[in-house]
Amino acid sequence: MPLLLALAGGRPALAWVLLLLGGLSDWADGALARRAGGGSVWGARLDPLTDKILISAPLLWLAHTGGLPLWAVWLLLARELLISGWRAGQGSGGPASLGGKAKTILQFVSLLLLLWPPDWALTGSATADWLHAIGWWLFWPSLLLALSSAVGYVRAGSRG
Repeated sequence: MPLLLALAGGRPALAWVLLLLGGLSDWADGALARRAGGGSVWGARLDPLTDKILISAPLLWLAHTGGLPLWAVWLLLARELLISGWRAGQGSGGPASLGGKAKTILQFVSLLLLLWPPDWALTGSATADWLHAIGWWLFWPSLLLALSSAVGYVRAGSRG
């Protein structure tokens, strides 16, 4: 994944831009699918998978570098595997819950802040440290949303 290559290559600004572009293209794709009448079952199955890849790669990088605790990232990835498995068994691809959507948005914002390049001229390292701290604190509610939405998905699956 180019984002990981940018991070590993010491190019945090490129990684940040790639993450932002990935998130914006995912949002645009969803908006266009809704405008066109709801998209397809394949789209409903592939979109969450691409979201997971986009989010998981920087999460793993941050766990590797100590930006986030490894146990929290593994817990989050286990949730993602559980829900992906559940969705794969759904005929409709398993539409995202409101909690799941909120979790994805919060994770995305958290990652953008955690990966904010410390050497960007407009902000300086003190501002970058402050943004990283906000990203770190936003990660925890996103983890709670992830776990609570997983419970909702499992409950819905057991009823259906």
